[in-house]
Order: sequence, then C-alpha cells, then structure tokens
Amino acid sequence: MRAAVVTKFGGPEVIETQDWPEPVAGAGEAVIDVQVTDIIFVETAIRRGQHGGFFKVEPPYIPGRSLGGRVRSVGEGVDDQWIGRTVLGRVTGFGAHAEQAVVPADSLIPLPEQLNLETAVAVHGDGFTTLLLEQLAPNLKDKEVLITAAAGGMGVLLIQLARKAGAHVIAAARGQAKLDLVKAQGAEVAIDYSEPGWEKSVLEATNGQGVDIVFDGAGGKLGAASFTTVKDGGWFSAHGAPSGGFAEYDPAEAERRGITVKGIMDLRADSREVTLSGDAVIARVLAGDLIPAIDRTFALEQLGEAHRAIEGRTLVGKALLRVS
Repeated sequence: MRAAVVTKFGGPEVIETQDWPEPVAGAGEAVIDVQVTDIIFVETAIRRGQHGGFFKVEPPYIPGRSLGGRVRSVGEGVDDQWIGRTVLGRVTGFGAHAEQAVVPADSLIPLPEQLNLETAVAVHGDGFTTLLLEQLAPNLKDKEVLITAAAGGMGVLLIQLARKAGAHVIAAARGQAKLDLVKAQGAEVAIDYSEPGWEKSVLEATNGQGVDIVFDGAGGKLGAASFTTVKDGGWFSAHGAPSGGFAEYDPAEAERRGITVKGIMDLRADSREVTLSGDAVIARVLAGDLIPAIDRTFALEQLGEAHRAIEGRTLVGKALLRVS
C-alpha cells in the first residue's frame, strides 16, 4: 500500500510516499481503506521532533490519526457486519496517512447519511478536542471569551460553541482573510495578533476589565500575551503550541490572581474530569453546533506541501488529506 512516511525528524521534505506492508487487524481491531484524513498543526511539530514528552514516536512512521473510509476487514471479536461500511475512526498513536490503517473497532462511527465524508472527518478530531474544552470550561453564558488561533480548524469550532452558549467572543488571528473568517463565524471582535500590543486591543474591547475565559490555541509568546488579558478569578486553557510551545505564564501569578489554568494533559481523553464519545461529537455536528471551515484538500503525495502550508499560516480554516 502507499503511505506518506516521515523518514526522519526534520522539515516537510522528510515526508516521502512509500510502499508499506498492508496492515492486518488484530483482536478488537478493523482495517480501513482510507479515503480522507485529518491534518492538524501538532503533527508538523512532531515531524520536527518536538513534543517527545507527549507523543512517543520515532521515524520512520506514518503520521495522522483521524480518518474516514470503508471497513476492509475485522479482527477477532469484531462483528463482520462492519465490513463494507463507510465509517469514521481514530488510529491508536499514528498511521492514518496511508491507503490502509488499523483502528480499534470501538472507535468506529458509521457515517450518517446526512454528512459527507469530508465534513465529518474535518470536524471529528478537532470537534472532539473542542467538546472536551467545553466540558472543562466554566459556563460561557454572558462571559467575555478570547479565542486565539481562531481561524484554525478548532478555533472556528470554539467560536461557534461560545456564541451558541451566549458568550461575547473576541477572536485573535493573523491577517485580514482570517479576520474575515472569524467574523463570519460569529466573533463580535476580531483582532490581528501579528500587530504589536494586540493584547491592549483585547482589554479595550472589554472596557479595561479583561476577559473571563481564554481558549489559547496559539501558545508561546502569543499565549503569554493572552494570559495578561485574563481578569482575576478567570479561566485559561493553554492547549495550543503552534508558536513553538505552550503558553508561557507564571504559576505563582495565576495562583495569586485566582486564575484557573488548564493544560494539554487536562484534554487527555482518559481524564477523570471529562467523558466524551465520538458519537457525541457527530451528534453535535448533526445538530448544527459544529460546522468546519475547510480551506484545502491535499492528495496523499502532497502531505509535505500541506505541512508547509500549515506551518506558513497560509491556510484559512481546515486542511484535509485525500488518500483515495
């Protein structure tokens, strides 16, 4: 089978399309003929050799997690009625960017007739994390909410959920095209965080009071700046790291000011604080709560190009990979 392979840690050029052995389903597993997969920013960082403390992987490896396709075969203990069905699934670890992939059978979700596969895949992975954040966060109604990296796949979904919950949304993104996107998604204030002192504009938008809640998908210095906009007693999620690391902040200051901070480990699917299924994500899609903004779909052989586009911040919305 053809697969996009990270041959060594490095730039996008280390990704090669290679022939790999076809996978075999073990007990409790299914092999999927992959049609569409998700691409997320963290995969570009992992390719560079970053986040080793969170993701244990060594080259050569096939990246990708969330996928959609047709069930080819199943292993012991799995109902063979799954065979031939179009489904969504998530691999354990990595391996989705290939013509075939193995997924745990208990992660399979039948594709609803009302959804096309691209839409479902675009929202499946990001939607899962978005709803975990929704469960972790305080009540959003009437709150001032800042969302950074707001024009990304998950940022768009967070805007939608926050607005539906009755929050006042301030969205921070880079460049006019992305500001136009977040405004179209319902953000009441759109701020370009490539401009020096952008955090002062956030404070001005709240009459100097600061925001109640921050969903920081940017990280690094942008995340540090967004932390300064949180009012005393507020809530801050440091879940994004595309700026080179998770948001920098002083834990002592957070404690002194009564700010609750949630990090990436709080978003683990096995967290005791949250419970969420893939079916619940799709139910929210069908309810109209989560609507992805898809910018571009790349071919399997273009995964390196897709990584360049993501790292170059040239995409407005979500990127997908079309395998077959």
